[in-house]
Amino acid sequence: GKSVSLKCLLGLLTPDEGDIEIDGESILGISEDNRDGINRKFGMLFQHAALFDSMSVLDNVTFGLLRGKGMTPAEAAKIAYDKLEQVGLDRRFGLRMPAELSGGQRKRVGLARAIALEPEIILFDEPTTALDPVMGDIINELIVKCVRNLGATTLTITHDMASARVIADRIAMLYQGKIIWAGPADQVDKSGDPRVDQFI
Repeated sequence: GKSVSLKCLLGLLTPDEGDIEIDGESILGISEDNRDGINRKFGMLFQHAALFDSMSVLDNVTFGLLRGKGMTPAEAAKIAYDKLEQVGLDRRFGLRMPAELSGGQRKRVGLARAIALEPEIILFDEPTTALDPVMGDIINELIVKCVRNLGATTLTITHDMASARVIADRIAMLYQGKIIWAGPADQVDKSGDPRVDQFI
């Protein structure tokens, strides 16, 4: 249910029932132009960073700035280097190719790309998957820092409770396609639901 929910939010799937509202307006059945406008509000960090293999790190981070905002290459590069620095990667990384990066570095580049457009909403799909615990902690801290600096709303899909406890204000648990508990992150240990207790 987690990935399906995300795909419905992004307009890649249409839900069988119910509604999805962004800023109080339904996004189901809207025109393609309106959908493009909604999608400009989103940034996304994919599970395996989903970097373009044939493009340098700099080209990956500037991709949306050049195509979505129509910036000049020089303007986009300035923002990209600033975002790379925010996630702990210096200018030298701009020339590297994704195959030259570790898993943690790829996640950082993916995060830099997600925040480059300064979106209102950022979606994180399993941000700590395939990372060792130390790098997972670093990515969690970067997410918290970058999101606070942007003032963005975030939605994170994760099964990593250590990560959820660090990055979430609220937690919802999906079980068999339904939310069985939702509440403040610091209350998850007192959910009163044995399925939640078993999971955490």
